[in-house]
Amino acid sequence: MKTILIVTQVAVSILLSLVILAQQRGTGLSATFGGGGGFYTSKRGIEKFLSVATVILAVLFVANSIAFLFV
Repeated sequence: MKTILIVTQVAVSILLSLVILAQQRGTGLSATFGGGGGFYTSKRGIEKFLSVATVILAVLFVANSIAFLFV
């Protein structure tokens, strides 16, 4: 059981790091691919996906960390 938790923790940590690094602070992902726009609108497409994925992976990371307390 402990091995499964360790492997899960490593996998979630790597994915969380990649998702966070894929996001750009302030400008959004559209500026990476040449999108201009000097105003902020709601998140769409991949930006929204990355935002939701960050929250889900963070919750999984914390839940997995808490699970280590009981093993």
